[in-house]
Amino acid sequence: MKEVGNIIPAMVDVTDYFPILNRQINGHKLVYLDSAATSQKPKSVIDCITKYYETSNANVLRSVHTLAEEATEEFEESRKKVAGFIHARYPQEIIFTRGCTESLNVIARAWGDKFLKSGDEIVLSPVEHHSNLIPWQQLAGRIGAHLRFIDLEEDGTITVDGARAQINSKTKIVALSAVSNVLGTINPIGDIARLAHEVGAIIVVDGAQSVPHQITDVQKWNIDFLAFSGHKMLGPTGIGILWGKKELLNAMDPVIFGGEMIEYVDRENATWAELPAKLEGGTPNIAGAIGLGAAVDYLEKIGMPRIEKHVRILAEEAYRRLSNIQDVTVYGPSSPHTGVVSFNIYNVHPHDVAQVLDSQGIAIRAGHHCAQPLMQWLGVIATARASFYLYNSSNDIDALVNAIEITKRYFKI
Repeated sequence: MKEVGNIIPAMVDVTDYFPILNRQINGHKLVYLDSAATSQKPKSVIDCITKYYETSNANVLRSVHTLAEEATEEFEESRKKVAGFIHARYPQEIIFTRGCTESLNVIARAWGDKFLKSGDEIVLSPVEHHSNLIPWQQLAGRIGAHLRFIDLEEDGTITVDGARAQINSKTKIVALSAVSNVLGTINPIGDIARLAHEVGAIIVVDGAQSVPHQITDVQKWNIDFLAFSGHKMLGPTGIGILWGKKELLNAMDPVIFGGEMIEYVDRENATWAELPAKLEGGTPNIAGAIGLGAAVDYLEKIGMPRIEKHVRILAEEAYRRLSNIQDVTVYGPSSPHTGVVSFNIYNVHPHDVAQVLDSQGIAIRAGHHCAQPLMQWLGVIATARASFYLYNSSNDIDALVNAIEITKRYFKI
């Protein structure tokens, strides 16, 4: 007998504001449960990007003609919006990059290469996305540093005591995701930042899964660096943010050299411009930055406290309902649990699960989710993952549950 879940409406009129959600997939209404990979875009963001290209398309920070001045004003206004969104102290602390991955790589290169030495230690966790693991592996290999990993609890959570056991006088960097992209776990970032600072280390936070879904206050957390992507928070692809404390960014050397990041150049030498230009060499993704500003406007209009509550209720409801299905294993803690729910059906490969769900119009992700060390810890090669956002409702959970039952029947489970 079909279980009827709690009625949880979407936060927005998806048919009016998210055009793609009007699509039919294989004869079914699209149920989009892959927002952890990329979110869908509201019409206001799409229109903003179109308007820029139709009315103000020009390069920024260079020319003095009308179009260039308009583009520069919009570009810098977006920087201010993003700074306000994460409670940064200065807009100059916002560095536009191509994405969260590039932001983390820049930190590893521009800060790590300059300030770490052989024998220093970098503390990570086994839940990290490859983007917050491989740059530190490479840094450690270049300079002779060592990696240490925080032990996970039985349900995949990280505790302050677990972090304390790995952080010591040799620790120079602690790099953690605020929210796991596989388990939906919410890490105690503020408390771990305090531990890092007690031994003189910095803390780098991967906010790819947290910034879109919960209030982010870099000053309250007292972290040192934050990296996140625009495309997971209703913005366009190809735009990311590197935030850092101003004094740390000033101490870093550029890693991308070229146009507009210099103060003075002669045939033999160059000096660098002030922040943020120093770390934004070349023509930036102007439309992407402007579109991200529009996404921030949209999120703030709805309210991040409401979004955080909505996403958590949906994910915890999905966790509960999937856990009640025979032969389905759900990973991570039941609560607190935000954004994503990862699961497997007994004896069915996650890719096969995803294909059957797609035949029912349901979009999920299947694979190792760029988190192979976590898959190894879980003892699986891959999982299926449903991820939720403000445009999802309990109807989507109903559709997911029904499709899982169809999958079980198809594979005779």
